[in-house]
Amino acid sequence: MTIYEILEKLNIIYQEIEEQAVYTVEEAKKIQKRIEGIGCKNLFLTNKKGKYYLVILEKNKKANIKEIKKLINQSHLSLASNSELNQILNLEQGSVTPFGIIYDNENKVELILDKDLKNKKLLFHPSINTKTISIQFQDLIKFIEYEKHNYIYKMI
Repeated sequence: MTIYEILEKLNIIYQEIEEQAVYTVEEAKKIQKRIEGIGCKNLFLTNKKGKYYLVILEKNKKANIKEIKKLINQSHLSLASNSELNQILNLEQGSVTPFGIIYDNENKVELILDKDLKNKKLLFHPSINTKTISIQFQDLIKFIEYEKHNYIYKMI
């Protein structure tokens, strides 16, 4: 199924716009002027044992890696490589999104959602950085649960 088919199946209402390719949070800031929602920072991290974490927080918030390591009881975390991103989530750099979990059939990825996202409308790429989708936080949770992925919902 495609992302759009899953959104439709789950009755998730979304808005979408098309833009030129966006590769950074700075470039993405321009999108908010044309679509309702807050931009998100999506970090694809890995430990030394091949476990992956997708950290999602507001675009202006700094990721506290020390806190994240403590939260998931890991001593080492680093950004996953572009090849790992492509192999596991079928994504390219600049298009990291929680929607990529539809390609993670082995459930290698656990999501870490910042509590500050609750009750907000969020902006994500639908696996391609020339489009942006706006959905409610609770609909993101519905999507994650439908895909049978674990997630942690905590202040980061």
